[in-house]
Amino acid sequence: MPQWFTSKSDPEDIRIQETLKSSCVLPRHIGIIMDGNGRWAKMKGKSRVAGHVAGVESVRDVVEAAKQLGIANLTLFTFSIENWRRPKLEISALMRLLIKVLRKETAQLRDNNVRLEVIGDLSLVGKDVRQTIEETRAQTRNNKQLVLTIALSYSGKWDITQACKNIALQVKGGTLDPGTIDENLFASFLSTATMPDPDLMIRTSGESRISNFMLWQSAYSEIIFTDTLWPDFRRAQLYDAIREFQNRERRFGQTSEQLKSNE
Repeated sequence: MPQWFTSKSDPEDIRIQETLKSSCVLPRHIGIIMDGNGRWAKMKGKSRVAGHVAGVESVRDVVEAAKQLGIANLTLFTFSIENWRRPKLEISALMRLLIKVLRKETAQLRDNNVRLEVIGDLSLVGKDVRQTIEETRAQTRNNKQLVLTIALSYSGKWDITQACKNIALQVKGGTLDPGTIDENLFASFLSTATMPDPDLMIRTSGESRISNFMLWQSAYSEIIFTDTLWPDFRRAQLYDAIREFQNRERRFGQTSEQLKSNE
């Protein structure tokens, strides 16, 4: 089994990480829309599933780099609710791949202080997938250094809708006063309630849209689109995205002058 989380001996990699850590504030939460597996495979004359298999190596390298940098939360958009419309053979292969990867890598996550979480409508997912997810979550629940969240059978619209339904149920039951509903309370009903909103969102493959991913949570995320297809995305591309994030001015509705006066 290939070993994750080994200390990188590459001096250049260590130098880049130390520069990123010292240059500016690191994002607390990075969300990645992993796109381009199918196109990568087609360019190489392979099946779409082969592209998804190749993308697992990108996941390994990015998760390891995020942990080494001290990123607290990393969320990977793995499979959207809309993706259920894809050919059944591809969906079945993807779910088998997910089960295989989780079973193979759970010990690595557990032993390296990475906690696995999953967000999405898991009622649409097969029992074997749900069971494997719960096994990995159980074995990693006490880990604290990096929270790796898999967005599976997820959509931002679903997330907002289920929050509205749950709020409505509490109002109807008399346990929630409608007058107390504000942005913070609403966010506490989202599937991401236990994590900060993403500071940085990355979309691979050259597409310039967020494809229904964390719509509420990304209101003030810095969004970076890269032409790199996901199977070719590695720590070097992650470093580039973080470097660009650090060079942006995050105003949150204020002016540049206000930010400077608050320093």
